[in-house]
Amino acid sequence: MDSLTQIVLGAAVGEAVLGKKVGNRAMFYGALAGTIPDLDVISSFFVDSVTALEIHRGFTHSLLFSIIFAPIFGFLIAKIDAYKSYKDWTKLFFWALFTHPILDAHTTWGTQLFWPLDIRLAFKTIFVIDPIYTLPFLTFLILAMFQKKDAPKRQFYNRTGLVISTSYLALTFLFKGLSYYQFTEALDQQNITYQEIDTKPAPMNTILWSANVKRENEFLIGSYSFFDNSAIRFSHYPKNHHLASHLMEKDKMKRMIHISKGWYTITEDHGELFFNDLRFGLLSTHDNAENFVFQYKIIENADGTLNFLETEKDMADGKKLLLELWERVKGR
Repeated sequence: MDSLTQIVLGAAVGEAVLGKKVGNRAMFYGALAGTIPDLDVISSFFVDSVTALEIHRGFTHSLLFSIIFAPIFGFLIAKIDAYKSYKDWTKLFFWALFTHPILDAHTTWGTQLFWPLDIRLAFKTIFVIDPIYTLPFLTFLILAMFQKKDAPKRQFYNRTGLVISTSYLALTFLFKGLSYYQFTEALDQQNITYQEIDTKPAPMNTILWSANVKRENEFLIGSYSFFDNSAIRFSHYPKNHHLASHLMEKDKMKRMIHISKGWYTITEDHGELFFNDLRFGLLSTHDNAENFVFQYKIIENADGTLNFLETEKDMADGKKLLLELWERVKGR
């Protein structure tokens, strides 16, 4: 999830663990712990794109990381804070660190919660930024912040924020199930055979959902809003894997295919090849759009190795997408 959401979650968890004893300092250290796992993005400054993708939401988002570092951070804070309980500070940091990847596991990218095992949990029920999840949570956290540490209202506000956010998160599984049913029904009604289907919410909401459909030589992408009155339409995207057949045995190509879980197409533009990760959709709600959120230019080096360079995104596309999303959510 986005940084603000993780800060709010960490602060609320810190408050739940230790707020009665240390007041707003529990929120502060919880918020701090909630940001620590995402420091893995620093790796992108020191490694190539493929390695950075492999590292992202890996070790720092694992149960092992929480177990190892919670006692370390707990020890440090017990040394510098007026409240000296090493055990309580360790408990705070463990739960604030651990709930971070639990929340991220609900997104499309997911987390390697059981690192070093190569298992990435990705429930794909919520987008990385969802105001409906974050804003009520933030509101109740702020209300709690201005209460005395032992005030019943403080506990009530914080608990309410946690209950509402968690309930919404649980509700997203129902939304995913309902959208999955609509997509599979549409595929059956349109006599479309397929090998696999993968659904996820559109940006900023859980009313509009999209589906990637794997077929033998192509992928289909469709969208469905709970306010739709017309049949689901699917856009066609040829896999074009043959365009990169001479690169399939290259180490980085194998790794990129593994990262994408096989949900990728190859496109060619002016003699240059591009790797498109379909899992994260497009910067448009229009049918047959081609501006993929995650697209990488494949660079063949003189020594036979490959580099993958993420294509730059136009800020105007992001603003346009928000307007398109608002219209698409309302149904068609």
